Amino acid sequence: MKHLQLCLAFLRVGMLGYGGGPSSIPLVHKEVVEKYKWMNDDEFADVLALGNTLPGPIATKMAGYIGYRVAGILGLLNATLSTIVPTIFLMIVLLTTITSVKDYSWVQGMTAAVVPVVGVMLATLTWDFFMKSKKSLGWVKAIAFICGSFLFMEILGFHPAILIGGLLLAAILMKDKDSYKGQKGERGNDS
Repeated sequence: MKHLQLCLAFLRVGMLGYGGGPSSIPLVHKEVVEKYKWMNDDEFADVLALGNTLPGPIATKMAGYIGYRVAGILGLLNATLSTIVPTIFLMIVLLTTITSVKDYSWVQGMTAAVVPVVGVMLATLTWDFFMKSKKSLGWVKAIAFICGSFLFMEILGFHPAILIGGLLLAAILMKDKDSYKGQKGERGNDS
């Protein structure tokens, strides 16, 4: 049953993720977190951050990891193939027919209409992540992270993967530092 669910979930993502990886992320979230509940929002955010730091298409990386987590190696293959096969098939079909209909106004209108829809989907997901970070970090730190990220990526030109990698490293170091303080405090109480 899990393999069928994986296949259906990532087939939908592969077929409806028009516009590449960023447009697929909200669809993956809908399937994985909301519909099948294979992970919670925090785990999804971790997978998304990790996927953004690695090279290659985000949808296939996320599908591979989630498939592996849900059903092992066969789940990895199932989810990855379910994500890419519809795209391969649709590209072959569309590329053979698009040249004959590309000048029609309805095709140009359909292509133009997809951009704001993807923008709204990404904005909704971003807002959800902001509200969760506000809840765990507080307003000041959440806004500081947003402003800092904007500064590094848009003004200073840092690649998002460098920023995400740095934040992951900082989180790991802070976690180790906090756990060391906790162990030191426990030892002090034992004496």
